[in-house]
Amino acid sequence: MSFNPSQSISDIHKIVIKSRISVAKYRWTKKVEAPIVLKCLRPHGTSFADRVFVKSGLLNLKNSLVLAGILFLIPAAAAAQGGRISGNVVLPSGAFLNERARISLQTDRGVKSSVYTDNQGHFEFSGLTPNVYQVVVEADGDRFEIAKVSVEVFPGAPSILRINLKEKKPDGPNGSTSAVSTGELDSAIPAQAKREFERASDASKSGRTDDAIGHLRNAIVLYPAYLMAHNDLGAQLLAQGKLDEAAAEFRRAIQIDAKAFNPSLNLGIVLVQQHNFSDASKTLKAALALQPNSAAAILYYGLALEGINDLNGAEQQLKTAHDLGGPPYAVALFHLGQIYLSKGERAEARRAFENYLRDAPTGPNADQARKMVGILR
Repeated sequence: MSFNPSQSISDIHKIVIKSRISVAKYRWTKKVEAPIVLKCLRPHGTSFADRVFVKSGLLNLKNSLVLAGILFLIPAAAAAQGGRISGNVVLPSGAFLNERARISLQTDRGVKSSVYTDNQGHFEFSGLTPNVYQVVVEADGDRFEIAKVSVEVFPGAPSILRINLKEKKPDGPNGSTSAVSTGELDSAIPAQAKREFERASDASKSGRTDDAIGHLRNAIVLYPAYLMAHNDLGAQLLAQGKLDEAAAEFRRAIQIDAKAFNPSLNLGIVLVQQHNFSDASKTLKAALALQPNSAAAILYYGLALEGINDLNGAEQQLKTAHDLGGPPYAVALFHLGQIYLSKGERAEARRAFENYLRDAPTGPNADQARKMVGILR
């Protein structure tokens, strides 16, 4: 499903964060807003389905190109559609698996559903609620280890996996293709803390952010190692523009489990908003080591690299973000246009702005993109 940049956001949680960012060598001041599906700030809780959306606006560019503001929103229709996981299981040699393997989809509450691969190792789950899932692959138990991959699902967007089987070692334990965060699947969380977490979810859905924050703080008092509560508290604080407090919560979550992807991504987002691009690039690089195919993490990594003037690196990351995310990540094309301008590559800059207009013809950056196309002709 393609993103409709003109869709109303009257019922979407949002916050305006004002940014003044220097990137290259052009000079102008303009309020810019660019829509994009926020595949970030993902609350870890199974029932915490609502996202926290971030909208950055006023940009003052001193001797620089504009680093476009980013509006994070999710269309109601996309949320209703649900997410999807599809993928292929391949042999250690890289060839497709030509026999049936059982694929189980698990959450912290147990197995959600199971399917079997086709004769080329393909599988798919659709209509999924936004959440962090564990995909478990059970092929021939005498030959292959059980493979496990942690993946995050977003509304209206596919998560595409390629899972490599490993030959079973004679006396070795079962392996996995990806590190799984134990903190996200913590079975030691007390029942009362879970109830507070659920109350926070209900409050957030009703737009009662202060109540949600209170319940999350209660959950953390009851269980200080509650990774999901720290992450969600950080997301709520970020929605209120309390960047320092949000960063502190994300850092606590990472201290609990360094393999938890969402807090690392969220911290990277905060650092970009704080213009701490150097630390943001390191944090987002670590997040990508956990989930290399996260379009959101790649996008923000590209923005961080742009912020430290690594334009070649930023170009590569922004291209990849759009390739993975498609039209909802049109803002990556807008940034690419700016990068090409700063490098003196006028034809490439015009093409990037034109491609942005193709993906988001009525998007908030559309007028600026059209002006740039006209100038560059």
